[in-house]
Amino acid sequence: MSLPDSVRPSTAAAQALGFLDPATGAFVPPIQPATTYERGADNRLLSGRLYSRPDNPNYEQAEALLTRLEGGAATAVFSSGMSAATAVFLALKPGDHVLVPDVTYWALRNWLVGWATDWGLRIEAVDMTEPARAAAAVRPGETRLIWIETPANPTLVITDIAALADIAHRAGARLAVDSTFATPVHTQPLALGADLVMHSATKYLNGHSDVVAGAVTAAAVNDAWQRIKAVRSQAGAVLGPFEAWLLLRGMRTLFVRVAAQSRSAQRIAEHFSRHPKVEAVLYPGLPTFSGHGVAASQMRGGFGGMLSLRVKGGAPGALALIGKLRLWRRATSLGGVESLVEHRASVEGPQSATPADLLRMSVGLEDTDDLILDLEQALG
Repeated sequence: MSLPDSVRPSTAAAQALGFLDPATGAFVPPIQPATTYERGADNRLLSGRLYSRPDNPNYEQAEALLTRLEGGAATAVFSSGMSAATAVFLALKPGDHVLVPDVTYWALRNWLVGWATDWGLRIEAVDMTEPARAAAAVRPGETRLIWIETPANPTLVITDIAALADIAHRAGARLAVDSTFATPVHTQPLALGADLVMHSATKYLNGHSDVVAGAVTAAAVNDAWQRIKAVRSQAGAVLGPFEAWLLLRGMRTLFVRVAAQSRSAQRIAEHFSRHPKVEAVLYPGLPTFSGHGVAASQMRGGFGGMLSLRVKGGAPGALALIGKLRLWRRATSLGGVESLVEHRASVEGPQSATPADLLRMSVGLEDTDDLILDLEQALG
């Protein structure tokens, strides 16, 4: 059974593209742990699959659904968000010039300025919220990739995807978008001109804090895409069958989870935007947020479940607040059903560019009033 092309993405997700096991009639896919596949007497592969590293059926089911949700041509799942992100860069060649944001996920930033630079990529960080700066930094004939993250981790700054896609393509480069915070529920970067979209699937796509995974979806199957797929296979950055099964299971509730988390985050942001002990609320859904206009133009149905609070009193004030919380869990990661809070500067260490007063908050599925009351009592 397969779903009509006309169904909405939320229906495609809920029914996992209408999967039906031909052997049993089950509509929950089985887990296929086999690592290898038999050949027939004529030495041809019976199923077209050779070995689990590139060809496990559980990868294919999750990939097909994400391809549909992103409106792409193909998807590859990876063993983590970092392996997915780095595969995009490793598919380039030493000497290639790459533009990256000055605000991006800290682990990727550290990899870029360390390993990727040592390997030979010419990495240049730019304020991507100003398209003119990115355009000025492009080196025609040398720039092969522009990488953006929107909303960005952890300050939620917004980048204009369509504008950066135009800049990249005029220079003969590709645009890749880390859309982990936005998810396909709110943004489809490929429809705005991006060539690649990456997710740390550990976060919202899985949504239950029980899988580490990543994914890259491409607008077209071409040589650049084949290089990314080759990096995954040859480096062994593959997802286990059970993890792929859990990822697909999580995506079936993606739309209802993210919609609820976005509504709750909007209410929390609005409530604390005028709190006397909060210096600023960083959330794209607030009209006062600097990137609100661009976010409203490229995000639909909400602005995501992530926000950051800048607390008065600097780092001591921020750390005192999280020490008093009773419902918000003090932990790394985001996008799960439980609400998490983290003092990013402490996690990122002495080289962190994150403001010391900033708390990154991932809104879960608890009652919004309970989350607000918990923050209120902690602020005192």
